[in-house]
Amino acid sequence: MDKLIMALASGFYTGYLPVAPGTWGTLVAFPLHLLLIRLSPAGYYASLAIIFVVAVLTAGSAEKILDRGDPGIVVIDEIIGMLIGLIGAPLQAVPLLIAFLLFRFFDIIKPFPAGWADAHLNGGLGIVLDDVIAGVYTLLVMQILKAWLKW
Repeated sequence: MDKLIMALASGFYTGYLPVAPGTWGTLVAFPLHLLLIRLSPAGYYASLAIIFVVAVLTAGSAEKILDRGDPGIVVIDEIIGMLIGLIGAPLQAVPLLIAFLLFRFFDIIKPFPAGWADAHLNGGLGIVLDDVIAGVYTLLVMQILKAWLKW
């Protein structure tokens, strides 16, 4: 069971890559997004809810397995955050690149309440929630850009 937990929590082992595991984990969201957008909107949102729950559970379990708080190899939080940021994004290279850059920016700077969640919440929820908030910020900016630039 530990192997399955670590496979999921590490974004199918991308979290083990030696340089910038969070960036690699973020990239895992893109092929997953391409699969999920084939679903109905309700199916897409239900899938996001399921992935969120799996992220919280596996991130918390991985933290216990590794006996380290918010271990860098856990990147499932970046995956769910990026998936949220991609909601409604046009499937074109420039908007997808912008969404990626926005998410990484918000994930790194952790604007309120992401920084608060990162500092004050423990376990799986603490690991995941700041990335979900970064994803929501990405989603909001992307929707503004989509309307403004008429993507």
